[in-house]
Amino acid sequence: WDPVENASFLPWLTATAFLHSMMVQERRGMLKIWNVSLIISTFVLTILGTFLTRSGILSSVHAFAEGPIGYYFLGFIALVLLSSLALVAGRSGDLHSEGRLDSPASRETVFLLNNLLFAAFTFTVLLGTLFPLIAEAARGIKVTVGEPFFNRMTLPLAVMLLFLVGVGPVLPWGRADRRHFRRMIVPALVGALAAAVALVWGARSLLALAGFAFAGFALAGNLGEFVTGARARMRAHGENPAAALARLVSGNPRRFGGYTAHIGVLVVAVGILGSSTFTTDREATLARGESMQVGDYTIRFDDIWARDEPQRFVVAAQLGIFKGGERIGTLEPRLNYYQMSDQPISTPAVRSRLDEDLYLNLMAFERDGSTVTIRALIEPLVIWIWIGGLMVGLGALVSLRFKSRRSLDTVAPAPRRREEVAA
Repeated sequence: WDPVENASFLPWLTATAFLHSMMVQERRGMLKIWNVSLIISTFVLTILGTFLTRSGILSSVHAFAEGPIGYYFLGFIALVLLSSLALVAGRSGDLHSEGRLDSPASRETVFLLNNLLFAAFTFTVLLGTLFPLIAEAARGIKVTVGEPFFNRMTLPLAVMLLFLVGVGPVLPWGRADRRHFRRMIVPALVGALAAAVALVWGARSLLALAGFAFAGFALAGNLGEFVTGARARMRAHGENPAAALARLVSGNPRRFGGYTAHIGVLVVAVGILGSSTFTTDREATLARGESMQVGDYTIRFDDIWARDEPQRFVVAAQLGIFKGGERIGTLEPRLNYYQMSDQPISTPAVRSRLDEDLYLNLMAFERDGSTVTIRALIEPLVIWIWIGGLMVGLGALVSLRFKSRRSLDTVAPAPRRREEVAA
Protein backbone atom coordinates (compact mmCIF):
# COMPACT_ATOMS: atom_id res chain seq x y z
CA TRP A 1 0.00 0.00 0.00
CA ASP A 2 2.79 2.42 -0.84
CA PRO A 3 1.33 5.76 -2.08
CA VAL A 4 2.98 5.56 -5.50
CA GLU A 5 1.89 1.95 -5.95
CA ASN A 6 -1.63 3.01 -4.98
CA ALA A 7 -1.45 5.72 -7.64
CA SER A 8 -0.77 3.01 -10.23
CA PHE A 9 -3.55 0.82 -8.85
CA LEU A 10 -6.27 3.48 -8.97
CA PRO A 11 -6.61 3.84 -12.78
CA TRP A 12 -6.53 0.04 -13.08
CA LEU A 13 -9.64 -0.14 -10.90
CA THR A 14 -11.62 2.39 -12.92
CA ALA A 15 -10.44 0.99 -16.27
CA THR A 16 -11.49 -2.51 -15.24
CA ALA A 17 -14.89 -1.19 -14.19
CA PHE A 18 -15.16 0.54 -17.59
CA LEU A 19 -14.42 -2.68 -19.52
CA HIS A 20 -17.26 -4.46 -17.75
CA SER A 21 -19.66 -1.54 -17.89
CA MET A 22 -19.17 -1.08 -21.64
CA MET A 23 -20.63 -4.55 -22.21
CA VAL A 24 -23.86 -3.38 -20.57
CA GLN A 25 -23.93 -0.37 -22.91
CA GLU A 26 -23.33 -2.61 -25.95
CA ARG A 27 -26.05 -5.08 -24.99
CA ARG A 28 -28.69 -2.90 -23.35
CA GLY A 29 -27.83 0.72 -24.19
CA MET A 30 -27.42 1.58 -20.51
CA LEU A 31 -24.83 3.35 -18.29
CA LYS A 32 -23.60 5.75 -20.97
CA ILE A 33 -22.89 8.69 -18.67
CA TRP A 34 -21.37 6.30 -16.15
CA ASN A 35 -19.03 4.88 -18.79
CA VAL A 36 -17.89 8.30 -19.94
CA SER A 37 -17.26 9.24 -16.31
CA LEU A 38 -15.23 6.06 -15.75
CA ILE A 39 -12.93 6.65 -18.71
CA ILE A 40 -12.44 10.30 -17.70
CA SER A 41 -11.62 9.15 -14.17
CA THR A 42 -9.10 6.65 -15.52
CA PHE A 43 -7.24 9.36 -17.43
CA VAL A 44 -7.34 11.83 -14.54
CA LEU A 45 -6.11 9.21 -12.06
CA THR A 46 -3.24 8.36 -14.40
CA ILE A 47 -2.16 12.02 -14.42
CA LEU A 48 -2.68 12.16 -10.65
CA GLY A 49 -0.29 9.24 -10.23
CA THR A 50 2.32 11.09 -12.27
CA PHE A 51 1.74 14.19 -10.13
CA LEU A 52 2.19 12.26 -6.88
CA THR A 53 5.38 10.70 -8.18
CA ARG A 54 6.97 13.81 -9.64
CA SER A 55 5.95 16.42 -7.08
CA GLY A 56 7.54 14.70 -4.05
CA ILE A 57 4.61 15.68 -1.80
CA LEU A 58 4.16 12.10 -0.52
CA SER A 59 6.72 10.01 1.30
CA SER A 60 7.39 6.89 -0.75
CA VAL A 61 10.28 4.63 -1.65
CA HIS A 62 9.33 5.21 -5.31
CA ALA A 63 8.84 9.00 -5.26
CA PHE A 64 11.23 11.29 -7.09
CA ALA A 65 12.77 14.46 -5.71
CA GLU A 66 10.69 17.59 -5.32
CA GLY A 67 10.44 19.88 -8.31
CA PRO A 68 8.24 22.61 -9.84
CA ILE A 69 6.81 20.23 -12.46
CA GLY A 70 4.17 19.04 -9.98
CA TYR A 71 2.31 22.36 -10.24
CA TYR A 72 1.95 21.91 -14.00
CA PHE A 73 0.44 18.46 -13.52
CA LEU A 74 -1.95 19.83 -10.91
CA GLY A 75 -3.08 22.57 -13.28
CA PHE A 76 -3.53 20.05 -16.08
CA ILE A 77 -5.67 17.84 -13.83
CA ALA A 78 -7.93 20.80 -13.03
CA LEU A 79 -8.20 21.69 -16.73
CA VAL A 80 -9.12 18.12 -17.70
CA LEU A 81 -11.75 17.85 -14.96
CA LEU A 82 -13.43 21.13 -15.79
CA SER A 83 -13.44 20.60 -19.56
CA SER A 84 -14.65 17.00 -19.20
CA LEU A 85 -17.50 17.98 -16.89
CA ALA A 86 -18.50 20.73 -19.32
CA LEU A 87 -18.50 18.31 -22.26
CA VAL A 88 -20.51 15.67 -20.41
CA ALA A 89 -23.04 18.26 -19.23
CA GLY A 90 -23.34 19.71 -22.71
CA ARG A 91 -23.97 16.31 -24.34
CA SER A 92 -26.06 14.78 -21.55
CA GLY A 93 -29.07 14.60 -23.85
CA ASP A 94 -27.22 12.18 -26.13
CA LEU A 95 -26.13 9.97 -23.23
CA HIS A 96 -29.49 8.91 -21.80
CA SER A 97 -30.05 5.19 -21.22
CA GLU A 98 -32.10 3.33 -23.80
CA GLY A 99 -32.64 0.13 -21.81
CA ARG A 100 -33.52 -0.75 -18.24
CA LEU A 101 -32.98 -3.55 -15.75
CA ASP A 102 -35.53 -6.32 -16.33
CA SER A 103 -34.65 -8.39 -13.27
CA PRO A 104 -32.33 -8.32 -10.24
CA ALA A 105 -31.17 -11.80 -11.28
CA SER A 106 -29.41 -10.82 -14.51
CA ARG A 107 -25.93 -10.26 -15.81
CA GLU A 108 -26.41 -6.51 -16.17
CA THR A 109 -27.34 -6.31 -12.46
CA VAL A 110 -24.12 -8.12 -11.59
CA PHE A 111 -22.15 -5.68 -13.74
CA LEU A 112 -23.88 -2.75 -12.03
CA LEU A 113 -22.95 -4.11 -8.58
CA ASN A 114 -19.46 -4.79 -9.88
CA ASN A 115 -19.16 -1.13 -10.91
CA LEU A 116 -20.37 0.10 -7.52
CA LEU A 117 -17.81 -2.07 -5.71
CA PHE A 118 -15.00 -0.89 -7.99
CA ALA A 119 -16.04 2.71 -7.37
CA ALA A 120 -16.05 2.17 -3.60
CA PHE A 121 -12.65 0.43 -3.85
CA THR A 122 -11.25 3.37 -5.84
CA PHE A 123 -12.60 5.96 -3.40
CA THR A 124 -11.20 4.05 -0.40
CA VAL A 125 -7.70 3.75 -1.86
CA LEU A 126 -7.76 7.37 -3.05
CA LEU A 127 -8.88 8.62 0.38
CA GLY A 128 -6.22 6.62 2.20
CA THR A 129 -3.52 7.82 -0.20
CA LEU A 130 -4.41 11.51 -0.08
CA PHE A 131 -5.54 11.78 3.55
CA PRO A 132 -2.02 12.62 4.86
CA LEU A 133 -1.95 15.60 2.47
CA ILE A 134 -5.44 16.72 3.51
CA ALA A 135 -4.63 16.42 7.22
CA GLU A 136 -1.39 18.36 6.87
CA ALA A 137 -3.04 21.12 4.84
CA ALA A 138 -6.06 21.43 7.16
CA ARG A 139 -4.50 20.95 10.60
CA GLY A 140 -0.77 21.23 10.03
CA ILE A 141 -0.05 17.76 11.42
CA LYS A 142 1.58 14.84 9.69
CA VAL A 143 -0.28 11.54 9.76
CA THR A 144 0.33 8.23 8.05
CA VAL A 145 -2.23 5.82 6.64
CA GLY A 146 -0.81 2.32 6.45
CA GLU A 147 -1.65 -1.30 5.84
CA PRO A 148 -4.22 -1.77 8.67
CA PHE A 149 -6.55 0.90 7.24
CA PHE A 150 -6.36 -0.35 3.66
CA ASN A 151 -6.81 -4.01 4.62
CA ARG A 152 -9.73 -3.29 6.93
CA MET A 153 -11.54 -1.19 4.33
CA THR A 154 -10.77 -2.99 1.07
CA LEU A 155 -10.76 -6.69 1.98
CA PRO A 156 -14.57 -6.89 2.33
CA LEU A 157 -14.94 -5.21 -1.07
CA ALA A 158 -12.44 -7.62 -2.63
CA VAL A 159 -14.28 -10.64 -1.20
CA MET A 160 -17.59 -9.40 -2.63
CA LEU A 161 -15.94 -8.87 -6.02
CA LEU A 162 -14.76 -12.50 -5.96
CA PHE A 163 -18.37 -13.57 -5.46
CA LEU A 164 -19.55 -11.49 -8.42
CA VAL A 165 -16.82 -12.96 -10.64
CA GLY A 166 -18.47 -16.34 -10.03
CA VAL A 167 -22.08 -15.22 -10.43
CA GLY A 168 -21.67 -13.04 -13.54
CA PRO A 169 -20.80 -15.75 -16.10
CA VAL A 170 -23.66 -17.99 -14.94
CA LEU A 171 -26.50 -15.46 -15.13
CA PRO A 172 -27.90 -14.47 -18.56
CA TRP A 173 -28.73 -11.07 -19.99
CA GLY A 174 -32.28 -10.02 -19.22
CA ARG A 175 -33.77 -12.47 -16.74
CA ALA A 176 -32.55 -15.71 -15.12
CA ASP A 177 -34.64 -18.81 -14.49
CA ARG A 178 -34.22 -21.93 -12.35
CA ARG A 179 -31.99 -23.57 -14.94
CA HIS A 180 -29.37 -20.87 -14.44
CA PHE A 181 -29.47 -21.14 -10.66
CA ARG A 182 -29.03 -24.92 -10.89
CA ARG A 183 -25.74 -24.27 -12.68
CA MET A 184 -24.45 -22.70 -9.46
CA ILE A 185 -24.80 -25.90 -7.42
CA VAL A 186 -21.46 -27.44 -8.40
CA PRO A 187 -19.52 -24.15 -8.01
CA ALA A 188 -21.14 -23.68 -4.59
CA LEU A 189 -20.00 -27.15 -3.52
CA VAL A 190 -16.47 -26.40 -4.74
CA GLY A 191 -16.51 -23.13 -2.79
CA ALA A 192 -17.61 -24.93 0.39
CA LEU A 193 -14.84 -27.49 -0.10
CA ALA A 194 -12.26 -24.71 -0.58
CA ALA A 195 -13.36 -23.06 2.69
CA ALA A 196 -13.17 -26.41 4.50
CA VAL A 197 -9.63 -27.01 3.22
CA ALA A 198 -8.58 -23.52 4.30
CA LEU A 199 -10.09 -24.12 7.75
CA VAL A 200 -8.20 -27.40 8.16
CA TRP A 201 -5.03 -25.71 6.91
CA GLY A 202 -5.29 -23.17 9.72
CA ALA A 203 -7.33 -20.20 8.46
CA ARG A 204 -9.46 -18.65 11.21
CA SER A 205 -10.38 -15.23 9.83
CA LEU A 206 -13.94 -15.04 8.50
CA LEU A 207 -12.80 -12.83 5.62
CA ALA A 208 -10.08 -15.32 4.67
CA LEU A 209 -12.52 -18.25 4.76
CA ALA A 210 -15.05 -16.26 2.71
CA GLY A 211 -12.30 -15.33 0.26
CA PHE A 212 -11.28 -18.95 -0.29
CA ALA A 213 -14.93 -20.00 -0.59
CA PHE A 214 -15.82 -17.36 -3.18
CA ALA A 215 -12.56 -17.90 -5.07
CA GLY A 216 -13.33 -21.63 -5.34
CA PHE A 217 -16.92 -20.84 -6.31
CA ALA A 218 -15.84 -18.42 -9.03
CA LEU A 219 -13.07 -20.68 -10.36
CA ALA A 220 -15.52 -23.55 -10.77
CA GLY A 221 -18.07 -21.27 -12.42
CA ASN A 222 -15.66 -19.78 -14.95
CA LEU A 223 -14.00 -23.12 -15.75
CA GLY A 224 -17.49 -24.60 -16.14
CA GLU A 225 -18.16 -22.24 -19.04
CA PHE A 226 -15.24 -23.79 -20.93
CA VAL A 227 -16.30 -27.33 -20.05
CA THR A 228 -19.96 -26.81 -20.97
CA GLY A 229 -19.13 -25.15 -24.29
CA ALA A 230 -16.53 -27.77 -25.26
CA ARG A 231 -18.90 -30.65 -24.44
CA ALA A 232 -21.63 -29.08 -26.57
CA ARG A 233 -19.25 -28.87 -29.54
CA MET A 234 -18.09 -32.46 -29.00
CA ARG A 235 -21.69 -33.70 -29.11
CA ALA A 236 -22.70 -31.51 -32.06
CA HIS A 237 -19.60 -31.90 -34.26
CA GLY A 238 -17.88 -35.04 -32.97
CA GLU A 239 -14.69 -33.09 -32.21
CA ASN A 240 -12.01 -34.23 -29.78
CA PRO A 241 -11.69 -32.20 -26.54
CA ALA A 242 -8.69 -30.15 -27.68
CA ALA A 243 -10.23 -29.21 -31.03
CA ALA A 244 -13.58 -28.43 -29.43
CA LEU A 245 -11.97 -26.14 -26.86
CA ALA A 246 -9.80 -24.35 -29.46
CA ARG A 247 -12.74 -23.72 -31.80
CA LEU A 248 -14.94 -22.67 -28.90
CA VAL A 249 -12.45 -19.97 -27.89
CA SER A 250 -11.73 -18.82 -31.45
CA GLY A 251 -15.46 -18.61 -32.14
CA ASN A 252 -16.08 -16.15 -29.29
CA PRO A 253 -12.71 -14.76 -28.16
CA ARG A 254 -14.05 -11.78 -26.24
CA ARG A 255 -16.17 -13.99 -24.02
CA PHE A 256 -13.62 -16.72 -23.35
CA GLY A 257 -10.69 -14.33 -23.25
CA GLY A 258 -12.61 -12.55 -20.50
CA TYR A 259 -13.16 -15.83 -18.65
CA THR A 260 -9.42 -16.57 -18.93
CA ALA A 261 -8.66 -13.17 -17.40
CA HIS A 262 -11.20 -13.91 -14.64
CA ILE A 263 -9.45 -17.18 -13.85
CA GLY A 264 -6.13 -15.34 -13.73
CA VAL A 265 -7.54 -12.78 -11.26
CA LEU A 266 -8.90 -15.62 -9.12
CA VAL A 267 -5.52 -17.38 -9.12
CA VAL A 268 -3.94 -14.08 -8.01
CA ALA A 269 -6.53 -13.84 -5.24
CA VAL A 270 -5.76 -17.38 -4.02
CA GLY A 271 -2.05 -16.54 -4.04
CA ILE A 272 -2.64 -13.38 -2.00
CA LEU A 273 -4.96 -15.17 0.43
CA GLY A 274 -2.55 -18.07 0.92
CA SER A 275 0.57 -15.96 1.34
CA SER A 276 -1.07 -13.53 3.79
CA THR A 277 -3.07 -16.06 5.83
CA PHE A 278 -0.58 -18.87 6.33
CA THR A 279 2.71 -16.97 6.75
CA THR A 280 5.28 -18.46 9.14
CA ASP A 281 7.74 -15.90 10.58
CA ARG A 282 10.70 -16.51 12.89
CA GLU A 283 13.84 -14.59 13.85
CA ALA A 284 16.92 -16.03 15.60
CA THR A 285 20.58 -15.23 16.32
CA LEU A 286 22.90 -18.04 15.21
CA ALA A 287 26.55 -18.80 15.85
CA ARG A 288 28.59 -20.65 13.23
CA GLY A 289 27.24 -24.15 12.81
CA GLU A 290 24.00 -23.46 14.70
CA SER A 291 20.58 -24.03 13.14
CA MET A 292 17.04 -22.72 13.41
CA GLN A 293 13.81 -24.50 12.55
CA VAL A 294 11.13 -22.75 10.47
CA GLY A 295 8.25 -24.92 9.38
CA ASP A 296 9.71 -27.94 7.59
CA TYR A 297 13.02 -26.16 6.95
CA THR A 298 16.24 -26.21 8.94
CA ILE A 299 18.49 -23.20 8.34
CA ARG A 300 22.16 -23.53 9.36
CA PHE A 301 24.66 -20.66 9.57
CA ASP A 302 27.74 -21.86 7.66
CA ASP A 303 29.80 -18.75 6.87
CA ILE A 304 29.80 -14.99 6.35
CA TRP A 305 31.65 -12.98 3.70
CA ALA A 306 32.07 -9.37 2.59
CA ARG A 307 33.31 -7.65 -0.55
CA ASP A 308 33.39 -4.35 -2.37
CA GLU A 309 31.11 -4.02 -5.39
CA PRO A 310 30.57 -1.02 -7.67
CA GLN A 311 28.79 1.70 -5.66
CA ARG A 312 28.33 -0.46 -2.55
CA PHE A 313 29.86 -2.70 0.11
CA VAL A 314 28.16 -6.09 0.59
CA VAL A 315 27.99 -8.37 3.61
CA ALA A 316 26.30 -11.77 3.11
CA ALA A 317 25.57 -14.79 5.28
CA GLN A 318 25.96 -18.24 3.75
CA LEU A 319 23.13 -20.42 4.99
CA GLY A 320 22.59 -24.11 4.38
CA ILE A 321 18.96 -25.13 3.79
CA PHE A 322 17.75 -28.59 4.85
CA LYS A 323 14.36 -30.26 4.51
CA GLY A 324 13.54 -33.77 5.69
CA GLY A 325 17.13 -34.25 6.79
CA GLU A 326 18.51 -33.58 3.29
CA ARG A 327 20.38 -30.50 2.11
CA ILE A 328 18.34 -28.81 -0.62
CA GLY A 329 20.47 -25.74 -1.27
CA THR A 330 22.31 -22.67 -0.05
CA LEU A 331 20.93 -19.15 0.30
CA GLU A 332 22.88 -15.93 0.88
CA PRO A 333 20.86 -12.99 2.23
CA ARG A 334 22.77 -9.69 2.07
CA LEU A 335 23.14 -6.27 3.62
CA ASN A 336 24.16 -3.56 1.15
CA TYR A 337 25.97 -0.42 2.34
CA TYR A 338 25.86 2.65 0.08
CA GLN A 339 27.96 5.78 0.50
CA MET A 340 24.95 8.08 0.26
CA SER A 341 22.93 6.23 2.92
CA ASP A 342 23.42 5.80 6.66
CA GLN A 343 21.27 2.68 6.82
CA PRO A 344 22.06 -0.64 5.10
CA ILE A 345 19.55 -2.01 2.62
CA SER A 346 18.67 -5.67 2.96
CA THR A 347 18.48 -8.00 -0.03
CA PRO A 348 16.62 -11.18 0.93
CA ALA A 349 17.48 -14.61 -0.44
CA VAL A 350 14.46 -16.46 -1.81
CA ARG A 351 13.75 -20.11 -2.56
CA SER A 352 10.60 -20.14 -4.69
CA ARG A 353 8.49 -23.24 -5.39
CA LEU A 354 4.92 -23.88 -6.55
CA ASP A 355 3.70 -24.55 -3.02
CA GLU A 356 5.60 -21.91 -1.03
CA ASP A 357 8.44 -19.40 -0.91
CA LEU A 358 11.17 -19.30 1.72
CA TYR A 359 12.56 -15.80 2.43
CA LEU A 360 15.73 -15.25 4.45
CA ASN A 361 16.83 -11.80 5.62
CA LEU A 362 20.14 -10.88 7.23
CA MET A 363 19.09 -8.50 10.02
CA ALA A 364 22.43 -8.02 11.86
CA PHE A 365 25.88 -9.55 12.36
CA GLU A 366 28.91 -9.36 14.64
CA ARG A 367 31.95 -7.67 13.14
CA ASP A 368 34.08 -10.72 13.84
CA GLY A 369 31.57 -12.91 11.93
CA SER A 370 30.83 -15.10 14.93
CA THR A 371 27.04 -14.63 14.92
CA VAL A 372 24.29 -13.43 12.61
CA THR A 373 20.64 -12.58 13.17
CA ILE A 374 18.38 -14.17 10.56
CA ARG A 375 14.70 -13.57 9.91
CA ALA A 376 13.00 -16.42 8.04
CA LEU A 377 9.53 -16.30 6.45
CA ILE A 378 7.54 -19.02 4.72
CA GLU A 379 4.77 -17.68 2.50
CA PRO A 380 2.64 -20.26 0.65
CA LEU A 381 1.36 -19.87 -2.93
CA VAL A 382 3.26 -16.66 -3.74
CA ILE A 383 4.31 -17.83 -7.20
CA TRP A 384 0.64 -18.24 -8.13
CA ILE A 385 0.27 -14.47 -7.93
CA TRP A 386 2.68 -14.23 -10.88
CA ILE A 387 1.07 -17.16 -12.72
CA GLY A 388 -2.33 -15.51 -12.33
CA GLY A 389 -0.95 -12.25 -13.70
CA LEU A 390 0.31 -14.08 -16.79
CA MET A 391 -3.13 -15.64 -17.23
CA VAL A 392 -4.74 -12.20 -17.13
CA GLY A 393 -2.36 -11.13 -19.92
CA LEU A 394 -3.17 -14.31 -21.85
CA GLY A 395 -6.88 -13.54 -21.60
CA ALA A 396 -6.28 -10.08 -23.04
CA LEU A 397 -4.24 -11.53 -25.91
CA VAL A 398 -6.96 -14.08 -26.69
CA SER A 399 -9.55 -11.30 -26.83
CA LEU A 400 -7.39 -9.23 -29.17
CA ARG A 401 -5.91 -11.98 -31.35
CA PHE A 402 -8.95 -13.74 -32.77
CA LYS A 403 -11.79 -12.23 -34.80
CA SER A 404 -15.14 -13.31 -33.46
CA ARG A 405 -17.35 -15.33 -35.78
CA ARG A 406 -20.30 -13.32 -34.50
CA SER A 407 -18.77 -10.14 -35.95
CA LEU A 408 -18.24 -11.94 -39.27
CA ASP A 409 -21.84 -13.11 -39.34
CA THR A 410 -23.12 -9.55 -39.00
CA VAL A 411 -21.33 -8.38 -42.17
CA ALA A 412 -23.76 -8.06 -45.07
CA PRO A 413 -22.93 -10.48 -47.92
CA ALA A 414 -21.62 -9.02 -51.15
CA PRO A 415 -24.20 -8.78 -53.99
CA ARG A 416 -24.05 -11.73 -56.37
CA ARG A 417 -23.99 -11.56 -60.13
CA ARG A 418 -27.04 -12.66 -62.17
CA GLU A 419 -25.22 -15.73 -63.45
CA GLU A 420 -24.65 -16.93 -59.88
CA VAL A 421 -28.28 -16.34 -58.94
CA ALA A 422 -29.45 -18.22 -62.01
CA ALA A 423 -27.13 -21.12 -61.27
